[in-house]
Amino acid sequence: MNAIPPGRRLLRHRAGVIGFVITVAFLVVALAGPTLVSEPPFKTNFRAILKPPSWAHWLGTDELGRDILSRVVHGARISLELVLSAVLGALLAGGGLGIWAGFRGGYVEMMTMRAIDLLLALPGFLIALVTITILGVGTVNLIIAVGIYSIPTFARIGHAAALSLRPVEFVQAAISQGATDLRVLLHHVLPNVLSPLFVQASLRMATALLLASSLSFLGLGVQPPMPEWGAMLANGRSYLSTSPHVVLFPGLAIMLVTLGFNLLGDGLRDVFDPRLRA
Repeated sequence: MNAIPPGRRLLRHRAGVIGFVITVAFLVVALAGPTLVSEPPFKTNFRAILKPPSWAHWLGTDELGRDILSRVVHGARISLELVLSAVLGALLAGGGLGIWAGFRGGYVEMMTMRAIDLLLALPGFLIALVTITILGVGTVNLIIAVGIYSIPTFARIGHAAALSLRPVEFVQAAISQGATDLRVLLHHVLPNVLSPLFVQASLRMATALLLASSLSFLGLGVQPPMPEWGAMLANGRSYLSTSPHVVLFPGLAIMLVTLGFNLLGDGLRDVFDPRLRA
C-alpha cells in the first residue's frame, strides 16, 4: 500500500485544517495587515475617546481615541516576532542540547539533563519572571524569558529521540566507518528528530504567546505605547464595565491565535505519529 503524503493526511484532519486556516490568517494579518489599515496605531483623537464600533472605527477606539483595529493588526506583527524568535531560539538551544546529550551519553548526558530537570522542576512562569527581573523589562528581554521557559521541553524531546536512534543500525554503521560525531548528528540523527521537534514547536507557539501576553499584561514585557495585545488588555481593564470593546478584541485575538496554534499542533502530531498513519 502506498503511503499517504503528510499534506493529504493533514487535510483529512478537521481540527488540523481549522488550525492551519487560523494560523495562516494570523500570518497574513501580521505580514500584510499593517499596510491595509489606514489609521496609524499611535494616532490619538481626544474627540473620539472610547467610541464603540462604528463605520469610522470598525472595532471602536481606546482610552486615547486610538483605532483598535489598527492596533490589533499591528499587534499581530509584534506577537509574531515575539513568538517566532522565542520558540526558534528555544528549539535551537534546547533541541541541540538534548540531541547532543542523548547522543554522547555518559557524564555529558547526566550533567545536561540534570540541569534540564532542574528547570522543569520550577514553574515556567516563575522562570520567566526571574529572567525579566534580572535582565529588565523590554521586548528583547521578553523574548529571552519566553525562550528560556521553552528550552526544557525541546531538550527532553531531542534527548529522547537521540537515545532511541543511538543504537540503530545505520547510526552504528556510520560510527564504525569513522564518521565524526558532528557528521553523524547532522546526516543521520537530526533528520529523524526534526518531526517531533517541529510538532512541539507548533504547540509551543500557543504557550509562548500566552506567556508573552501575560508578562506584557503585568507591565513586564512590551512597553506602551506599542500595540501588543497583552499590554492592550492591561490598558483597557479599567474600562471593562463601560467600554468592554477595548479589551474584547485584543482578548479575542489572543484566544483565536492560541486556538489555531493548538489545533495545528494536534493535527501535525497525529499526521507524523507512525502509530496513527494507518
